[in-house]
Amino acid sequence: MIKTNHFSIAVLTKADYESTCQVFEESILDAFNQEGLEHLQEDIQSEIDVKKQKALSSLEQANSNTYFFIAKIDGTVVGTISYGPCGETIQICAEHQLDHLGELGSLYVLPSYQGQGIGSALIKEMMTFLNEQGIGQFCLDSGYKRAQIKWQHKFGEPFKVVKDYWGPDSVHMVWLCNVR
Repeated sequence: MIKTNHFSIAVLTKADYESTCQVFEESILDAFNQEGLEHLQEDIQSEIDVKKQKALSSLEQANSNTYFFIAKIDGTVVGTISYGPCGETIQICAEHQLDHLGELGSLYVLPSYQGQGIGSALIKEMMTFLNEQGIGQFCLDSGYKRAQIKWQHKFGEPFKVVKDYWGPDSVHMVWLCNVR
């Protein structure tokens, strides 16, 4: 567990599940709004529901292959990150070249806490965990323009860029990353 003066990072527990769900609800809605996609209510709800189910499954399955870390401030969850099997979107976009790798995902920080290093600390904690597990590579993806800029800055050029994946003028990017 990482603990700073500002926040702490720990493994998701059942006690933090509801608070984690609130992070998904607020952050995903904000991401869609920032992208000008607030009209896609069904897609927003679907994305929220998928993240909630993934977090719940990681808690309920004894030998889950999905791991969640959370960032907390004063006992409240303000951010999340996960690692699990490669998802369907990456499988399709990368033409099944990365199916054997795990996927870094569910990196969400409450809008009012963004820009404070929480996301970077969550990534760093996950990289430490993956390294300890002997995992050398992972993949990640994004269709959010704001996130794509951040991922390109942090992880370089994407492995695959798929134009019009979500509709006209949309771009979906997939990265192949080394843990170190």
